[in-house]
Amino acid sequence: MAYIHAKTAAGRQEIEDRARRLPPSLRSILLMVDGQRDDDALTALLPGLRAPDDALAQLAGMGLIEIIGGAVAPPAARALTAGREQDPDLYKRLYDWMSESVRRHLGLKGYFMQLKIERCTDAGTLEKLWPDMAAAVAKARSPALASRWLSDTHALLDAPAAPAPALQDTAAAVPG
Repeated sequence: MAYIHAKTAAGRQEIEDRARRLPPSLRSILLMVDGQRDDDALTALLPGLRAPDDALAQLAGMGLIEIIGGAVAPPAARALTAGREQDPDLYKRLYDWMSESVRRHLGLKGYFMQLKIERCTDAGTLEKLWPDMAAAVAKARSPALASRWLSDTHALLDAPAAPAPALQDTAAAVPG
C-alpha cells in the first residue's frame, strides 16, 4: 500500500519560521511533501537530497507530516490492445494521436516523450506509455485535461478505422 503524506499545521509553520532548525536534508523532504506524492515517490527522492532512509518517519514523529490517504496498487489490468498489438492501423492511429497530443499539450517539454513514442513498434507498447503521457499532460496543463486525454485515447481504440477514400471507376468517368 502506498500512503499519501501531507504537512500538518506544525509542518507548514516550520516551513515559514524554521523554529526547529531542521537539518537541510529533512527540511528539503518536508518541502517535497505536498499531499499528492505517495511514500514511494518521496522515498525515491531521499538519495538525491542526501536525506536519511527514515526521513519520513522522523518528520512524522515530530508531528510535521501525516498520512492523509492511501491507495492500494491497482490490479494488473488487461491490456486494452490485447489481441490487436500487431494491428498496423491501430498502431498508426495511436502513434498519430499520441504524437499530435505531445505537440499540442506538451510542446518542447514533450521532446523525451516523443522519443519514447518513436521507439514503440506496436500498439501494445504505445499503450504502456499512456500513464506517462497522462502524467506529463497533467503536469504541463491540468489533471482534468489528462483525464480527458486518457478517455479520448480509450475511445480511439473503439473507433472504427477510417475508411480508405473511394476510388472512382475511371472507365465510367471517361466519356466514350
